[in-house]
Amino acid sequence: MLHDGGYDDTEAIAWLFSHDDTIPGRPIDALRENRGSEVKRRAQAMAF
Repeated sequence: MLHDGGYDDTEAIAWLFSHDDTIPGRPIDALRENRGSEVKRRAQAMAF
């Protein structure tokens, strides 16, 4: 989704591993803990 929004690999990986208080934590951790719905919504919103 992030690639569709113009993010390159480096930017997408940086976002996945950056702390985000609104998720909370890092998006990668939320995905690993089966809390991916919010991460996917954020990625979709960032792509537009």
